[in-house]
Amino acid sequence: MKIITIKAESKSSRILIGESLSNVANYIGDRHAIILTDPNILKYYKNQLPQNIPIIAYEADRSSFLLAVGGGIVCDVGGFAASVYMRGIPFGFVSTTLLSQVDASVGGKNGVNYKGFKNMVGVFNQPEFVICDTKMLNTLEKDEVHSGFAEIIKAGAIKDISLFNYCRDHAQAALANNEKVINHLVYESVKIKANVVKTDEREKGERRLLNFGHTFAHSIEKMSTTLHGNAVSIGMVLAARVSQQLGMISEQDTVTIASVLSSYGLPIRSEVPVQQLFEAMKQDKKREGNAIHLVLLDKIGKAVTRKIPYNELQKITDDLRSDIG
Repeated sequence: MKIITIKAESKSSRILIGESLSNVANYIGDRHAIILTDPNILKYYKNQLPQNIPIIAYEADRSSFLLAVGGGIVCDVGGFAASVYMRGIPFGFVSTTLLSQVDASVGGKNGVNYKGFKNMVGVFNQPEFVICDTKMLNTLEKDEVHSGFAEIIKAGAIKDISLFNYCRDHAQAALANNEKVINHLVYESVKIKANVVKTDEREKGERRLLNFGHTFAHSIEKMSTTLHGNAVSIGMVLAARVSQQLGMISEQDTVTIASVLSSYGLPIRSEVPVQQLFEAMKQDKKREGNAIHLVLLDKIGKAVTRKIPYNELQKITDDLRSDIG
């Protein structure tokens, strides 16, 4: 097991990579705990959950502890509910999907969708701990695993060329769920996110870089039934193309990014019509007046944020019509 500690403004959080679900009671202690989970988790793992903790929440007070066991949605809902109930009770996660282990459960963002828009209502609040039991990934559908690889590749693209190259060189082993490779990918991705969150928990500057590909992705998700990681994959290719159009990276860099994503079974083109995509982007929460903060690449391994006016963005998205719809 490897431990990464996020010492953020609000509180510290421990990410336990390679820890087992069966040990979760050790981190709760004798507190009155409640489990929030979903039927799929109960189907596979009910016998590994602490038997003395109720699955159904009742009579919770400020001394209670909420344990969310599941993927990104369960962790988001659990973290949000724990943060606002009685002005906040402590909580922790057992993250059961690859996407959640490297992204959704890490960093203290707890949000829920509103009227189709991603995470429009939420809070910043760190869980006490996040258990990333990578053996639990064996029960996931292939599409769900592939979706998680998008966030790992993103971490390398924005911050670490060595991680990006590792993804490029170990696609076959990763897709075969090689435990050593998966643990390395999860650890390195979480380490990158943890370092960013330490310096900018509330997304005022540096943390915005984690949104590489997400402005496009959230619009694609609103307009379609695309999985989050798949939408992020498409969004990264589009953001790379914007970076290329602005002279920041080369065409070969864009091709390389698309090639690595494709090697993990991820899509690189959107079927959403360009005008619909642009209209959805205008309602993104990263909007600031008549402009939006878009994360672009100076090179593979180094991302930057640019404030782009919507009239310029519309021209850019029109120029990307061959990659959209």
